Amino acid sequence: MKKIAVIGAGITGVTTCYALTNRGYDVTVFDRHRYPAMATSFANGGQLSASNAEVWTQLSTVLKGIKWMMRKDAPLLVNPRPDWHKLSWMAEFVGNIPNYQSNTIETARLAVAARQHLQEWAAKEQIDFDYEQRGILHIYGSKKEYDHATRVNELLNKGGLDRRSVTDAEMKEIEPSLAGDFYGGYFTPSDSTGDIHKYSCGLADACVRAGATFNCDTEVRSVEHHSKGISLSYADITPGAEDSLQTAEFDGVVVCAGIASRNIASWLGDRVNVYPVKGYSITVPLKDEVSQQAAPWVSILDDEAKIVTSRLGADRFRIAGTAEFNGNNKDIRDDRIKPLVEWCRRYFPKVDTEHVISWAGLRPMMPNMMPRIGTGKQNGVFYNTGHGHLGWTLSPVTAEMIGDIVSQAMPHNQQISAAPLKKAS
Repeated sequence: MKKIAVIGAGITGVTTCYALTNRGYDVTVFDRHRYPAMATSFANGGQLSASNAEVWTQLSTVLKGIKWMMRKDAPLLVNPRPDWHKLSWMAEFVGNIPNYQSNTIETARLAVAARQHLQEWAAKEQIDFDYEQRGILHIYGSKKEYDHATRVNELLNKGGLDRRSVTDAEMKEIEPSLAGDFYGGYFTPSDSTGDIHKYSCGLADACVRAGATFNCDTEVRSVEHHSKGISLSYADITPGAEDSLQTAEFDGVVVCAGIASRNIASWLGDRVNVYPVKGYSITVPLKDEVSQQAAPWVSILDDEAKIVTSRLGADRFRIAGTAEFNGNNKDIRDDRIKPLVEWCRRYFPKVDTEHVISWAGLRPMMPNMMPRIGTGKQNGVFYNTGHGHLGWTLSPVTAEMIGDIVSQAMPHNQQISAAPLKKAS
């Protein structure tokens, strides 16, 4: 049985492990956190949103970033401090503007294809993750926003998505708790929501039952390619543990390490130019009956404010959004959380926001807004990373894609070269 290392236990790492385990590989997952899905896959917006497949590579995005640079509460905030990684990433981002339409269509196609895998896996493994199949409602306050959405809808339709326009009155019928007046909206009945952390942990448990190994509280220190496979050095970083370096030999490695993928790829001679784009969320405990009745069950997406919502069971309401280009910075800023709370008060005024729980995560984003799925320069090196703001939406299908790529590159009838875990000399 071929041995494969997966670096990263977020949603892409866990789904990759599941796809490879189902194909008969002996999979070991490495992650520096104590449990799976403790970083960017912990408290995202909760949407499984093919309707949010539009990539950001447009001139309007660049202009907004410049316009809002000094506005701390801006939906898109760019730290003006010069940084080579950020500047090079943004140069590539601008270079991908001509691919906006084709990449939006392809992202929509992938998102639609991912749904079946996610639902089948959840049913097979009996994962309870507060799943709601009530659709996603896009809201627009002006004709300009709505007209842009209409143009985007043509691209989404080409990607196989059915999204229909709705009037203000129809929006209130779809979600009666929504306050305010709108120019119009778009509704995608086939989209859904759920708790990404619960799903990831449930799928990780299924992987373990199937024979996979999860090495959590483990920091990968080096990955090297050699003639017989992959050498991976790692250390136990459990508080109080002895910092002793160990090595393991594998036939192949799949890098699913989020924003760390760039650094790991450089060890292997590859360039994977992911940049950390910070997003924020608040989880609103719905402690009383009034709040439970006032919070929406249908997921909302406010394109202009870059805010999304999801209902996570009877007693939790998740609001997430914004994009911040500020490097590897996980600080939770009050001036970025405040707009989320104010948005909730504006559109769902009867929801009690006294005890919101704030969170921030770093989305691993490629300059072309497309995930990096495929092989590296060296045999046995693979990547499934850089999913940006659609990690959960796309991960089931990209896991299946990388599973097929690994199967083609490393079929089981090849000689097995992997060795058991051993102490480094």
